[in-house]
Amino acid sequence: MRSNRRQFVLGSLGAALLPLAATRAVAAGYPERPVTFICPWPAGGTADVTMRALCTAAGRELGQSVVVDNKAGASGMIGLKALASAKPDGYTIGQIPISVTRFSQLGMVQVDPLKDLSYIARVSGQTFGIAVRAEAPWKTLEDLVADAKAHPDKITYGTAGLGGATHVGMEEFAIAAGVKFNAIPFKGGSEALQALMGGHVDVLADSSSWAPHVKSGKLRLLATWGERRTAEFKDAPTLKEAGYDVVVDAPNGIGAPKGLPADIAARLRAAFKVAAESPEFAAACARIDAPLMYLDAADYEKYVSASMAKEKVLIERLKLKELMSKN
Repeated sequence: MRSNRRQFVLGSLGAALLPLAATRAVAAGYPERPVTFICPWPAGGTADVTMRALCTAAGRELGQSVVVDNKAGASGMIGLKALASAKPDGYTIGQIPISVTRFSQLGMVQVDPLKDLSYIARVSGQTFGIAVRAEAPWKTLEDLVADAKAHPDKITYGTAGLGGATHVGMEEFAIAAGVKFNAIPFKGGSEALQALMGGHVDVLADSSSWAPHVKSGKLRLLATWGERRTAEFKDAPTLKEAGYDVVVDAPNGIGAPKGLPADIAARLRAAFKVAAESPEFAAACARIDAPLMYLDAADYEKYVSASMAKEKVLIERLKLKELMSKN
């Protein structure tokens, strides 16, 4: 009897250890093939450019290519949903738009940021700004505000999607300034930029897709949205300097589906930490004046949790549910 019981206990323990042993074996050889990286924005935009540089550097550390797959639309939520729905084996990872903390609470995406995702690293922020064509009548932010007050809802602005950082940031600014703009949503910043360049919208509210065109003189930067002026565009005031208490940075982060094996998660965290410190990623960020904002997985997840609480307040203050229902 004792012998049979001992065999049963040992057999049960062995069976329980098999999945763990198998996971460790998989992790030890990981990655054995290229890793897919879902970028939830169109090719050519600021997020796409920086993420490609990051993935190149991470691929060197992993010993396999990290291949960018652009799944744009719905202000980044189409790509995020695809990421959250993927198999948690380390072969599908991607960028997590921080706006998921808003969209999940608005009911616009069925992804719980704290239950459906594994966090790898926060890597960089974005420099947002308001830009117009060089021939536009507004020389300063004050000119734009004065015209918007005189002509409510007449001035159009391009944004990377309804409810995203650029749309919400611009609406925050509009409320603070006591004006109304007409938001025109696009699938991403690159499309919104082309709309501005082609004269289809009056103003662009975007991360620094406008940067090279401001430098070339084709566009005029009226303001940036950070805590302080940027190194590259010191002549452009911040919204806070202009008297509007609005700050938007929307840091980019890297994640995976929930359930990622611990050993694989550790491998990815190590690779992306090195990648975030790489010269090519720093150069890609510098070209668009994007600040480096690295956080490891645990601190990144805490940041997301804090963002959830802040977004709840913002949703109520801006009456975002009503605003979104009108568009």
